[in-house]
Amino acid sequence: MQSWYSIIPKSPWLSIYIWIIFCIMPFFFIVRSFSIWHILLGTCFILLYFVFHRFSFKSRNGLVYMWLSFQMVLNVVMTLVFGYVYLSLFTAFFIGNIRRPVGFYIMYGLHIGFTVLSIVAGYFIYLEMFLAQTPFIILAVIGVVLLPFTLYTRNKQENLEGELETARERISELIIHEERQRIARDLHDTLGQKLSMIGLKSDLAMRLVEKNPEQAKTEIKDIRHTASIALKEVRELVADMRAVRIEEELYRIEQILKAAEIEFVLHNEGLELQMPVLSENVVSMAMKEAVTNVVKHSQASRCDITIAQTGNEVVVVVKDNGIGIPNRVTDGGSGLKGMQERLEFINGTAELTNDNGALLTIRVPLTITHQKGSESK
Repeated sequence: MQSWYSIIPKSPWLSIYIWIIFCIMPFFFIVRSFSIWHILLGTCFILLYFVFHRFSFKSRNGLVYMWLSFQMVLNVVMTLVFGYVYLSLFTAFFIGNIRRPVGFYIMYGLHIGFTVLSIVAGYFIYLEMFLAQTPFIILAVIGVVLLPFTLYTRNKQENLEGELETARERISELIIHEERQRIARDLHDTLGQKLSMIGLKSDLAMRLVEKNPEQAKTEIKDIRHTASIALKEVRELVADMRAVRIEEELYRIEQILKAAEIEFVLHNEGLELQMPVLSENVVSMAMKEAVTNVVKHSQASRCDITIAQTGNEVVVVVKDNGIGIPNRVTDGGSGLKGMQERLEFINGTAELTNDNGALLTIRVPLTITHQKGSESK
C-alpha cells in the first residue's frame, strides 16, 4: 500500500532532497517573469501533475496508462509554456516501476519521444533560457533514458530472486515431506507386521501359560526371535538415514564462500569431535545457516570458523569482517529462529553479536540431559 508521501519516489541512488528540489523548482520557473494569470495557470498545472502522479501509484491495470499519459501531456505543456522540462524525471521514475513488458516499452518509448520533441521545440521558443541550462537539460534527457530502464531491470531481477527463493523453500518443504513419507513407509513395513505378530503371540502365550506351558514357552521364544529381527531391521533403517557430518558441511561451506568471493579460514587444528549423530546434524545445519547469512547480509571479505571441544561441550564460532547482520534479520529472520529452535532441542544455545562484523557463538553439550519445554510426569 502506498503512503501519502509516495509522491516522492524512493530510489537507491537519488536522495529524497533532490526530489524535493524538483518539486519546488517548477514554481520558481512559473513566478520569475509571467503574469498573475500565468502563475495561477502554472500552479494549477503543477498541482494537477502531482495529482495524476499520485493516482498513477494508486491505480491498477489500464488506468495506470491513462494517468501516465496525462502526465506526459503536462510535461509537454510545462516545457512549451514555462520552459520547465524536469517533471519528466518523475514520469520516468514511475515508468521504471511498470511490471508488464509491453506496457513498459510502449510508455518508455513514448515518454522519450515526447520529452525530446518538446525540448527541441523549447529551444526555438526560449532559446536564451534553454541555452543557459543546456547541461542540466542534457542530464534530464539522460535520466529520462536511463532511469526507467535501470529501475525496470532492477525490479525484474528482484522478482526473479524472490521467485527463486520461493521455489527453493518449496523444494525444501517437498524434500522434507517426501523424507517423512519414506520414513513412515519404512517404519510401517519394518515394524508394523512384526509388532502385530508380537501382540498376537503375546495374547496366545497368556492363554497357554496354564493350559499348555510347553507351547507357551515356544510362543515366547517366537516373540523374542521376532523382536530381535525387528530391532535389527530398525538399526539397519537408522543406519541408512544418512546424517549430515560436520566435515562434509565444512566442505560445502567452503564452496559457498568461494563462490561468493569470501575468504574462508578454518580453525580446528585437526580436532576429532566425539558427538552424538543428532547433535552433529544440528550443528552442521546451524553452521550452514550462519554462513548463508554472512553471504547474504554481511558484505564481508573473510569468514572465520572456529570449532573447539571443551570438557563436555562443543563450541562453534562463526566470525566475519563485514558490516554485521541487520536487525531485521536477527529480530524476525526465520533462518535464525529455526536455528535456535533446533539447538534448543539438544540443549544448545546460539548467541549473535555485531562488533566489527557478525560473531555467532554456538554451544552444544555432548550429553543431552533434558529437552526444554518437556515436563516430568
